[in-house]
Amino acid sequence: MTRHRLRIKVPIGHLETIIEEPRGAPLGLALIAHPHPLKGGSLDNKVAWTCARAALACGLVAVRPNFRGVGNSSGSFDHGIGEAYDLLALASSVSSHYAALSSQEGRRIRKAAEPPTTPLSWTLLGFSFGAYVQHRVAQELEALRLIMVAPAVSMYEFDQNNIPTTIIHGTEDEVIPYTAARAYAGLHGLPLIEISGAGHFFHGRLRELQDQIEHLLRQS
Repeated sequence: MTRHRLRIKVPIGHLETIIEEPRGAPLGLALIAHPHPLKGGSLDNKVAWTCARAALACGLVAVRPNFRGVGNSSGSFDHGIGEAYDLLALASSVSSHYAALSSQEGRRIRKAAEPPTTPLSWTLLGFSFGAYVQHRVAQELEALRLIMVAPAVSMYEFDQNNIPTTIIHGTEDEVIPYTAARAYAGLHGLPLIEISGAGHFFHGRLRELQDQIEHLLRQS
C-alpha cells in the first residue's frame, strides 16, 4: 500500500488529504468524509479510517480529506455547503491524476495495446455529518454508489439521493437515533443495514462495520 499526505488545491485554498493506494492496479476511487469538524471530527476519526481500510481491501484508492478549517485545511466551517463544494473540487483534482486508468473496475482486463479511456469511478462514503456532505456531493458528482454510515438525518435535511445509496446504522446510536435513520430509509426506499447494539462511534464494532462496507463494495 502506498500512502501520501498532501495539501490539494481547491477554490478556498488547500485541503489536507491522505491518499492511500491499494496493492496492485486500483479498481476505483473512494472519497471518505469525516464527522462534524466542530465536534472533533477529522480525517483521523476511527470510523473514517475504517471506511478507508474497507476501500483499500476492495482495491479502491482511499481519499480521506480534512474538511475546511480542520488540521492543515484552509477555510472555516460552512455547515456542509462549502464542504460539499470543496469535495467536488478535490474529486475533480484527484480524478485528473487517475485519468489514465480505466473505469471498468476490474470487470474486464484490458489488452496491453489497448489505451485507457476514462477515469476510475467514485464511491462516496460519509460518516455522520460527513454523510450529509456526501449526499450533497452525490447531487453533482457522477459516482457509482453512496454509503452513509450513521447519517445525521435528525440534525440536517437530507434530500432524495440520485445514486444507489445504502445506510449502515447502529441500533443503539446515542447521537442519531436509529429510529430516525429507519424513517429516512423507509421514506426514500433505501436499504438499511443495522448493526445490533452498536452506538454512534461503533466502539468495539469497527471490524463488523468494515466487513459490512466491504460486502457492499464487492456487490458491484
